[in-house]
Amino acid sequence: MKIDILTLFPEMFEVFKTSSILGRAVENELVSIQTHNIRDFAANKHKQADDYPYGGGAGMVMMPQPLSDCIKHVLSAYPEEKPKLIFLSPQGKLLTQELAQLLSKESSLILLCGHYEGIDQRVIDKYVDMEISIGDYVLTGGELPAMVLVDCVTRLIPGVLGSSESILEESHSTDLLEYPQYTRPAVYDGQEVPPVLLSGNHKEIDKWRKQQSLINTLRKRPDLMDQGALSKEDRDLLNESLDSFQQLLRRENPI
Repeated sequence: MKIDILTLFPEMFEVFKTSSILGRAVENELVSIQTHNIRDFAANKHKQADDYPYGGGAGMVMMPQPLSDCIKHVLSAYPEEKPKLIFLSPQGKLLTQELAQLLSKESSLILLCGHYEGIDQRVIDKYVDMEISIGDYVLTGGELPAMVLVDCVTRLIPGVLGSSESILEESHSTDLLEYPQYTRPAVYDGQEVPPVLLSGNHKEIDKWRKQQSLINTLRKRPDLMDQGALSKEDRDLLNESLDSFQQLLRRENPI
């Protein structure tokens, strides 16, 4: 996948695109990330990319000329098929795992990072295919949301992660949150790893993990659980898990 990021602050992405799993994906040519400084396309001598809004009001608005010229420059590298252009905006569609999976199938993406009070609406009307938000809150710019989107999407590309099975079991890949994870040592600071995980009985381990996913979802995000969509086996496990769930709640809320 090729990703072009249009931003006023390209330096924010330098460490991001060379670190950890994403850095290895770039090195292995599974992902290509290129940043473009919007200010470089400003026609004025001061490289100004923002101006006061028509109609008055607080703040500044990113001007259409630098944005349009930057977008046209990036699009010129795609003579055959225009990539999906995404504007990171608090007004956008909420980023979900399902949306990330759809975007991971794209061969290329262009991400536009806004700033100040936003960007000139004419740029949105002419070029933007989708607006995406990472949550119902406002940040100072679109750079952090762009990083979140890139991380969320690229890790779903085949080969980026070591195991495709880990993606299938993650929170939000289904209607359930993931089960708790443990590693060595088996006893630490007086706390023991659940014995079933040390048993070698994979059938019982799978059952325990599914029960813990049910408990985790009930405890943290009950809104995610569509009990009507559960299989009979899952409903039976849920009923078995309710006692453990009630005990957990009593420990967390003793009053």
